[in-house]
Amino acid sequence: MSREGCHACEQAEQDVERICGELGVGWTTADVDSDPEWRAEYGDRVPVILVDGVEHGYWKVEEDRLRKALVTST
Repeated sequence: MSREGCHACEQAEQDVERICGELGVGWTTADVDSDPEWRAEYGDRVPVILVDGVEHGYWKVEEDRLRKALVTST
């Protein structure tokens, strides 16, 4: 989950893109403000990282932890 104009979100997207690229895992981003339910759930914690639809972390990418989760989920 990301937000337009959010510097932390931009950094997280770059990190996720790099990590997923190295692991050959697909990923997408969604604007938290595009859906009222997402905004209510995640709006105060962006960026939020979801793995298989489950909240994995927020505010920053914990690279080692994310790598382990992605390898486990594939």
